[in-house]
Amino acid sequence: MIKEVTAATEEYLEAIYKLQEKSGVARTSDIVESLKVVPGTVTNTVERLEKEGYITHEPYKGVKLTEKGQKVALQVIRRHRLSERLLTDILHVDWDKAHDAACRLEHSISGDIIKNLEKALGHPKTCPHGNPIPTKCGGIIEEKSLPLTKLDEKERGIIVKITEEKSEWLRYLDTLGLVPGTEIEILEKAPFNGPITLRIDATNRALSHKLASIIQVKQTK
Repeated sequence: MIKEVTAATEEYLEAIYKLQEKSGVARTSDIVESLKVVPGTVTNTVERLEKEGYITHEPYKGVKLTEKGQKVALQVIRRHRLSERLLTDILHVDWDKAHDAACRLEHSISGDIIKNLEKALGHPKTCPHGNPIPTKCGGIIEEKSLPLTKLDEKERGIIVKITEEKSEWLRYLDTLGLVPGTEIEILEKAPFNGPITLRIDATNRALSHKLASIIQVKQTK
């Protein structure tokens, strides 16, 4: 008999996948910060997930998903990002609120329903924030991009995705017009990770280095 994956396990595997994608490995301290749980809980859960074959854990280095763990994580992310599309495209929920709402939906939607949902939505390739929706088989297809912070002064780019989906950050970026598909030009980069001044259409905007780092762009000429 196949053991059902709990919502709590899905949450951990999803968080580990995103941290691993960003840094190559998920440190336990980062898992604590991501899931807003106490360190002791993470330690116990990591031990359990390793015993169940979802992850490998090297002390003082971090956690990585096994093939089994990655398969579950991608299924959760697929449900999450299609849920975000349902919320924004059909129910007209603001993009800064869709992420948190989708976190609650993703654990309760079955495979059959998600298949029908994907068809009804027209088989979208990305979530509202530009992040790729995994295929049914767990494939990831996305445009090549780099952090906005990597562009030099006078270089241009088109925003591809926002990698961190905190509501307050998304709300602020929306007010600046910094959404997927927007063309930007770097006007000035202050030293020591200072603010970055952008041109959006005919408007100049200053953005902190931290916020700029979560914006991925496709470089243009």
